Amino acid sequence: MKRPFILVAVLAAGLILGAALMGAMKLPGLFGRGPDPETIATASLQSVREQARLTPFVARYVAVVTSTQSRFGLDAQKTMILPGTVRYEVDLAKLQRDDLDWDAATNTLNVTLPPVEIAGPEIDLNQVQEYSGGGVLMSLTNAEAALDAANRQRGTQSLLEQARAQTPMRLARNAARTAVERSFAMPLRAAGIEAKVVARFAGEAGTRDPSQLDRSRRIEDVLEESKAKT
Repeated sequence: MKRPFILVAVLAAGLILGAALMGAMKLPGLFGRGPDPETIATASLQSVREQARLTPFVARYVAVVTSTQSRFGLDAQKTMILPGTVRYEVDLAKLQRDDLDWDAATNTLNVTLPPVEIAGPEIDLNQVQEYSGGGVLMSLTNAEAALDAANRQRGTQSLLEQARAQTPMRLARNAARTAVERSFAMPLRAAGIEAKVVARFAGEAGTRDPSQLDRSRRIEDVLEESKAKT
């Protein structure tokens, strides 16, 4: 039995890149002319790349899985509740100059982002709960160890499936866009350039699909719901 559960999302604040701002402000003066948006964007790109991995979004999920074994006419069953945390990351070091596109007609800087990567899940071992039946078989054989291994494998897979669902991935992408847009917009604004920054992932349309954060539920509530449906 495998039931997807909870989403507790934490939307991280955008990057504040002081190095990008300082570098962008110095470059125009070297050539004795006014601020150039493409030059400032290129300077900002280098500082953004140096930030390495951006973690704009973190989510917590709970997997409820059950495994059974039958041997010698005896049955054993074990249910495991595994809470896990997943980080959604963007490798900013992969950004290249070709990923920036300045549209002079609309004063818009378009940034194409590397894909969101999932790190984890990190299982909270202190919060793992277990419920078992069939003690005779487990005491006579290695059935309990086999059930634990099966539950851990299925639980990890369940957590990853929840993490890859449409809603959390959308929230993670929106958070990444916001952080990167701020990182490029601040140096432009400081240089007195009124420009719009639009960050997108490859293959995306220009419109954004905002979403409300899902409400989290207690592990106890999930367990009661699981029992009621079995």
